[in-house]
Amino acid sequence: MTILLLLLAHLIADFWLQTDQMVQNKIKHLKKHLLHHLVTTGIALAIIWGYQYEFQHIIYYFILPFAFIILTHLVIDLLKIKLVDSIPKSPTDNIKRLGYFLSDQVLHIIMILIACILFFHMTAAKMTAELFDLLHGASSLNPFHTVLFMIIIYILATSVSGHIVKFIIGSLPSEFANFEGELTLKNQIAAGKEKIHAGADNRFTEEYHYFTYSTPLRSHGKLIGYLERLLVIILTAVGAYPSIAFIIAAKSIARFKQLDDRNWAEYFLLGTLSSIFLGLVLGLVVQGVLM
Repeated sequence: MTILLLLLAHLIADFWLQTDQMVQNKIKHLKKHLLHHLVTTGIALAIIWGYQYEFQHIIYYFILPFAFIILTHLVIDLLKIKLVDSIPKSPTDNIKRLGYFLSDQVLHIIMILIACILFFHMTAAKMTAELFDLLHGASSLNPFHTVLFMIIIYILATSVSGHIVKFIIGSLPSEFANFEGELTLKNQIAAGKEKIHAGADNRFTEEYHYFTYSTPLRSHGKLIGYLERLLVIILTAVGAYPSIAFIIAAKSIARFKQLDDRNWAEYFLLGTLSSIFLGLVLGLVVQGVLM
């Protein structure tokens, strides 16, 4: 319960409570970001302290782990901000930004595990053995732990995976993001008032070809990605792997006209494959733990 609660507190503060504006200008909103972690980590540690230690030894079981997690989080965030700011704003550097993002999250998780070892009488060998047994079905989670685990999987499948996919595919050029199709207009224009020959058709046709665009609904795309990964997780967990192909087919049909553009098609394929892959990985984790 200790690891799951602390991990959930971190994910809620980092992804549910952190807005896009806070991500874009983290130095400006650093105090607000830390406040989110103070609240979520404090609540998680209070539950652990009360449930496991009956509110005894507040310094060792609450204050010290609280200070350790918050201070290490601050140091890691400041280091990440410094590294990210050193990267020139170019679409080609998205993979490097993804590396910093994943390293940042891994370091936070490591600090949580170290806090559990230092303050909650856990050992690395015991945690590794329990994780190995859990993934191989040798042990099972109780209902409360199952709820915590599923909330964590939900956050990983939506917000966390969304950030990873965004880093992988980079920024979509607006001309590809908004392209809907080609529109042809025909205009019948009179050649003049005088007719050269009686009864002759004095009109000619002009054709105008336009590329039509629409305002990108990024929120819709984000929601589609969330639902896509959640469906893939469910289908993978129950072993219905062939059904995943229908999700890809449905997305392809919805974007059929746009696939005529090669650049957009490559962008679409990269985003879809990345999203499906993350869903499959999380689905296998759910299958190993709960099924």
